[in-house]
Amino acid sequence: MKIPRDLSGSGLAAALRVLGYERVRQDGSHIRLTTQQGGQHHLTVPNHSPIKLGTLAGILKAVAAHHKLTVQELGRKLGL
Repeated sequence: MKIPRDLSGSGLAAALRVLGYERVRQDGSHIRLTTQQGGQHHLTVPNHSPIKLGTLAGILKAVAAHHKLTVQELGRKLGL
């Protein structure tokens, strides 16, 4: 999967709703998301447009690991 270069923080938060992530709070330019699917998992996403590639790659790896998916499978599920 090629990591999208134009994805914003709010766009990523919206895409992660597929996996049960809900916005818990927002402190400044960071969005805190939580899911209960597969056990509790918290995630902080910078609300930047676009998210830097390294940051986005790290977030996607953490989400994929929690849901026991590869990054490619996660990308397909999220429609990225």
